[in-house]
Amino acid sequence: MAEGTIKVVMQKGFGFIDTGTGKDLFFHSSNLEGIPFDQLQTGQRVSYTEGRGPKGPCAENVRPI
Repeated sequence: MAEGTIKVVMQKGFGFIDTGTGKDLFFHSSNLEGIPFDQLQTGQRVSYTEGRGPKGPCAENVRPI
């Protein structure tokens, strides 16, 4: 599993993870594990697996560290 930092959390149930490689990954609230979406905070460290969504790469199995 890769690790990153929550960069943006949108009110509409999605956000982006700063991967530390110069690219951000989209994630949807349905891909969270172990934390409710409304408890995520900008700057929080998470682990994730990179998957493929309809619009390109995305983060799946997103968990707080």
